[in-house]
Amino acid sequence: MRRKPLCKTIVASFISLILTSAYAATTVPMYMIDAKGQGKSIGSIKIEDSLCGVLITPDLHDLPPGLHGFHVHQKPSCGDRGMAAGDHLDPDETGEHNGPYRKLGHLGDLPVLVVDQAGNATIPTLAPRFKLSKLNGHSIIIHEEGDNYADSPKKLGGGGPRIACGIIGEGAL
Repeated sequence: MRRKPLCKTIVASFISLILTSAYAATTVPMYMIDAKGQGKSIGSIKIEDSLCGVLITPDLHDLPPGLHGFHVHQKPSCGDRGMAAGDHLDPDETGEHNGPYRKLGHLGDLPVLVVDQAGNATIPTLAPRFKLSKLNGHSIIIHEEGDNYADSPKKLGGGGPRIACGIIGEGAL
């Protein structure tokens, strides 16, 4: 019985090593959004190129438990309660919110962020349509609610207000 969890850990570590060996990476400091824009630090998100897009590894704390909409936004700003970050990154101007796995839709749609009951988010996820070089000069926004990867019944997946933000640095490569 004790070997199975150890084996899963070893396999997961091996896969992560293979996916990310010798690829560019950056760390994005993340902050709660308050009336001034950038509030208290809640940790960071490591983003690294991989064979399958970018691997996103959050190391976040003090978030509300549950699923949260998680997106790359157009502008590198957290001002105006996160609204200065602009809309979801959509360089092809699709105007559609279809989630991270469909080719047609906002490029900025990421897999939902999973926050445990203690307020921590540490589960890595892949964004298959990205390369790190496409992320620089934008921001990452965490929304209050989940994301259904559609524009119905609520626009932009129903994520609601922006609660946390981080700016992806220009010199990250």
